[in-house]
Amino acid sequence: MAKVAFLGLGVMGYPMAGHLKAAGHDVTVYNRTTAKLEKWAEQYGGSYATTPREAAKGADFVMACVGNDDDLRSVTLGDDGAFAGMSGGAIFVDHTTVSAKVTDELYAAAKAMGLSFVDAPISGGQAGAENGVLSIMCGGDQAAFDAAEPMMDAYSRICRRIGDSGAGQKTKMCNQIAIAGLVQGLSEALHFAEKAGLDGAAVVEVISQGAAGSWQMSNRYTTMLADHFEHGFAVDWMRKDLGICLDAADENGASLPVTALVDQFYKDVQKMGGGRWDTSSLFKRLRAMN
Repeated sequence: MAKVAFLGLGVMGYPMAGHLKAAGHDVTVYNRTTAKLEKWAEQYGGSYATTPREAAKGADFVMACVGNDDDLRSVTLGDDGAFAGMSGGAIFVDHTTVSAKVTDELYAAAKAMGLSFVDAPISGGQAGAENGVLSIMCGGDQAAFDAAEPMMDAYSRICRRIGDSGAGQKTKMCNQIAIAGLVQGLSEALHFAEKAGLDGAAVVEVISQGAAGSWQMSNRYTTMLADHFEHGFAVDWMRKDLGICLDAADENGASLPVTALVDQFYKDVQKMGGGRWDTSSLFKRLRAMN
């Protein structure tokens, strides 16, 4: 069993830290709001700290799941950052979806301090985090990954090292690119079914068993047809992720025409007041157009 710090108790981090505690690890958590710290400690019986540095002190592993590049920098760097509290040889595992740029920056900063850094973005949504069945795509040194993998097993269904530092974040970009196209395609299919006078649920029951089937289709069609979007992965976060993808594509020369188009469709959803709606709200955009 290891001494672990977990930074960030959002809808993903809160249950992930809980799985680590349930697995028998000595877990200390940090979050910007004290109320969540107290709630988590009461629920899981772990301890909490009021700064990332304090949480990371003496930890073998420090895991983070925060919001964006700036959030990640704020919990790692500076006098109160986790890096300042970590001992040589400790491993920092970042589960945030961030740019490859900040990953490169923090990997170098950690290495200069005798620490290891693994980029390990996640996929599977809130349900995946709560049920401990996330998909984790990792980048970083092999030895650091090998040491950290047993920790991540507490909340993952699959955890793989894809390559050197940054490879995990680039793989997550592939994930978001694929999802953007899938959700738009599913939205258009359901929209067409409605316009054609078909029973959308009956259509999905059939086509989901063939080549058109996907996680999005199986897990989102009922709420889409019911016009329910107050759940899941927020449009605001998806636009943040797609922005990272498009910036990276500008740098490496990849052509992402569908991703760029769907990003603009999500911008339309934001203008409708749906920034916190689930990404499947692309369907609501199509309904609103007619």
